[in-house]
Order: sequence, then structure tokens, then C-alpha cells
Amino acid sequence: MGAVTTALIAIAAVALGWCTIEIACKPCLEKGREAIDRNLNPNYDPDDDIDTAATVRAPLNPDYSEAAAAPSTVVKAV
Repeated sequence: MGAVTTALIAIAAVALGWCTIEIACKPCLEKGREAIDRNLNPNYDPDDDIDTAATVRAPLNPDYSEAAAAPSTVVKAV
């Protein structure tokens, strides 16, 4: 009877440990599972994820001539 009790306690400990890890690492595990699901999907195209109309990007070579041409005001501090 002692072996059965030990086995049940071990199974309960493993189940509680699994639940603890699932709860503690939920965001990380969800991202990983989503990545696995995407990689296993044969119809997945990574180019479809990029929505260029919704993303705002700064230019690589911004034109500072407009800002430099604006007149500056002189402030005299007394």
C-alpha cells in the first residue's frame, strides 16, 4: 500500500508542478506555441504579417533642410 501512496503523491506533485509552470510562464509559452503553429502551417506566408499601411516608419535619410530654414527667435536672458 505504501508504493501506491508514493505513486499517487508523485503524480500529484508532477501535475501541480506542470500547472505552476503553465501559470508562471504563460506569456512566453503562448508566444512559443504561436510560433510553432505558424511554422507547422503549410499555408503560412511571413510576408502577409507585414501591414505597411498601418506601420509608421521614419525615413532613413530625413530632410532637415525645412527645419534649418525656419527662422529662429533670439531670446535675451537678463
